Amino acid sequence: MTDSSNKPGADGGDAVVSALNAVGADYLFCSSGSEWAPVWESLARRHRDGEPAPEYLDLTHETVAVGMATGYGLVKRRPQGVLLHAAPGLLQGAMAVHGALLAGVPMLVASSESTTYGDGPGQDPGGQWYRNLSIVGGPHHVAQPFTKWANEAADISTLPTMITRAAELAWRAPAGPAYLNIPLEILLQDWDGREAKPVVPPGSTHSSPEEVNPVAAMIREAANPVIVTETAGREAGGFEALVAFAEAWNIPVVEPDSAVCGNFPRTHPLHAGSDIGPWMDEADLILLVNCRAPFYPPSRRPSKAKIVVIDQVPQRPHIVYQVLFADVYLEGNVANTLRQLAKRAKDLDDTAVAARRSAQEERHAAEWTAIAAAEAEAEQSEGVDPVLVAATLRRLLDGKESVVVDETITHSRVVKRHLKTAEPDSYFYVQGGLGQGIAVALGVKLAVEDRPVVLTVGDGAFAYNPVIQSYDAARTYDLPLLIVVFNNRVYESMNLNHRRFYPEGAAAETGEWLGTDLHRLPRLAAFAEPFGMHTETVDTTDALAPALERALKAVAQGTTAVVDVLVTR
Repeated sequence: MTDSSNKPGADGGDAVVSALNAVGADYLFCSSGSEWAPVWESLARRHRDGEPAPEYLDLTHETVAVGMATGYGLVKRRPQGVLLHAAPGLLQGAMAVHGALLAGVPMLVASSESTTYGDGPGQDPGGQWYRNLSIVGGPHHVAQPFTKWANEAADISTLPTMITRAAELAWRAPAGPAYLNIPLEILLQDWDGREAKPVVPPGSTHSSPEEVNPVAAMIREAANPVIVTETAGREAGGFEALVAFAEAWNIPVVEPDSAVCGNFPRTHPLHAGSDIGPWMDEADLILLVNCRAPFYPPSRRPSKAKIVVIDQVPQRPHIVYQVLFADVYLEGNVANTLRQLAKRAKDLDDTAVAARRSAQEERHAAEWTAIAAAEAEAEQSEGVDPVLVAATLRRLLDGKESVVVDETITHSRVVKRHLKTAEPDSYFYVQGGLGQGIAVALGVKLAVEDRPVVLTVGDGAFAYNPVIQSYDAARTYDLPLLIVVFNNRVYESMNLNHRRFYPEGAAAETGEWLGTDLHRLPRLAAFAEPFGMHTETVDTTDALAPALERALKAVAQGTTAVVDVLVTR
């Protein structure tokens, strides 16, 4: 830290804003709480005096604040600031914070408590802390299970560097949210103006040639290798490095259903779909590239394959139970490791390469034939088949550099298979629990600016979202989205489990399926109407494409559009 003269009225609020400047946060995503008056005063002073500060977003729900920070961080990969209200605000936003942890998004989340409850010197913090806002042990103890690091700032003198430390921890692999409890009394304390040193990006760890060379030899000797990845595309340069690696060695790439982002072009001839099952007995080498949980059930061991794990932090500390069956670990930076391996693709067995290329060409052709057949059948459906929705979106989005954020459950495979995203940062699946999709999509839109952003969401997931608050943020901050609801009027995943567990039970006999019926919900598109947004409800195949075209046109003109599609299944 460096000394600087104290500004008139400088306090803990100035220390927070100064530290977030040093962290390099572009935005402060805030769901308002009574503790943040010092930060608001600092921002007002800085705006008045022309001094730098992160852009402040005034949001009306904790899930919206955290979800938007998540979406922004998925694209920008730098820590942002999130301000919530005390322990209740933290609890309300906890699901989204946990989602950021699972998605690997760096952010600094902060909320506050009182430490004096009105009995100490200085300004009165207010009776609400004594009566109903405080929590035993402090909110940092609550945050520990769903953040990378959680602590309390104990004094104004250490507050800026505590923020720096939290941000640096959040940025390091595995990236994720860090939490800091900043007591209100510290926010109100006089600050001496010592500013935190600007934070620099993390350094890169590299796997050594002594580690990489034996793996290259294993690949060279393998007759039937396969790459399996869930999150390679989350790393900076990971998408491009994986393409170069797979092409250099001519190895098929499987993205299982658990993939959380676009990792490899789904149109690429080496893309081998989402099912690892056929490889469990056929592959002699499985390369797990940023793959947290490749096998299900976890004890399902491949019959003969050696397993190489390429992941900077393969044992994810936030995963309760994890089985990788690794024979070799390469734990350096993933993109760098893949580039090193690509350079070593020499002296290959031409016969073996030709055989697996031919096999993959057959798989790829069969998959495209199956996709075309499914789409042709969907076009003949009496109602709107979800396959037709995804296929129509693919055609309409072609060439537009769009980004798809997906919060479907029963239709997620359909979305991935038929939308076929092919560029880096063009697909993200919402993590950690339903109800965040609109906010995450808004954060993505904030990051990608002129690129169209599409949220695909089920009707059940849509009902979990803070819809009104999300629409308010979309309109207030000029973040137009296309929201496409796959509306089958049922919590299908719940119903499927009931039928699977009790195929001949009382519910099957009587038709009393509890916990699943959503027919009682009103028109879902109608919630957008008070905000002046474009709305469509579609229930016929002929109406689908024109409705989506009108919606995309509205989005291009700056208006969020909601298309509620009543699908057949």
